Amino acid sequence: MSEGMRIRLDRTMCDGFGPCAKHSPKHFSLDDWGYASLTGDGTVDEADRDDVLRALFDCPAHAIIEISDNEFDGEKRSEPSTDEAPVFEARWGFAQ
Repeated sequence: MSEGMRIRLDRTMCDGFGPCAKHSPKHFSLDDWGYASLTGDGTVDEADRDDVLRALFDCPAHAIIEISDNEFDGEKRSEPSTDEAPVFEARWGFAQ
């Protein structure tokens, strides 16, 4: 397991419902119109992980995205051999 969780917020998807700021005020703030902004660089400490996951799961617009280490470091997933059936990995409801 990696040392921490990383997230990003797609502000174009945010509809201003605000559960992110309610569940994890350390990582999300709301502007004057109720739209979310990410506070910090998206790094989540282990102590804050449950709050951020609750915000991620409760976001009705799915504007909060967990970023895996390989996406940050530019590494690519290993490709299956031709003998194996492809494996699709799901991350928070989205197949990759």
